[in-house]
Amino acid sequence: MEIGPASSLDSLSKRDFERLSHFRYRLRCFLRYSEDLCSEYGVTSLQYQLLLHLKGFQGREWATVGELAERLQAKHHGTVALVDRCEQVGLVERKRGREDRRRIEVHLLEKGARLVECIAQRHQPELQLLREEFRLPGWE
Repeated sequence: MEIGPASSLDSLSKRDFERLSHFRYRLRCFLRYSEDLCSEYGVTSLQYQLLLHLKGFQGREWATVGELAERLQAKHHGTVALVDRCEQVGLVERKRGREDRRRIEVHLLEKGARLVECIAQRHQPELQLLREEFRLPGWE
């Protein structure tokens, strides 16, 4: 990508850069905290995110691999490999679709449900700090 001259309409103020820098810093602090926490429980951050998206999927507690790939912003084959790893350690299971037998649903197992509950609970203090600092719409 070529970088051209900034027009006066596109110019960002020093304050804009400070806000963006601070937001990225706080986001990275949260992610680092989460990575360390997941490590304590013997899972990767991606495994936790997969469990979280299953538990938090709107209207149901299962999702297809495609839906999980979208939530994780990952490629389909990478998500399949992640589901494989979670399945091997007893966190999730695959089931044939109820309505469409060609579709595969990924479901939390009891071990995965307990794990995501514990880790999510431990995230609450950090999440509260972000709520207080950023006061984003819909966070209240």
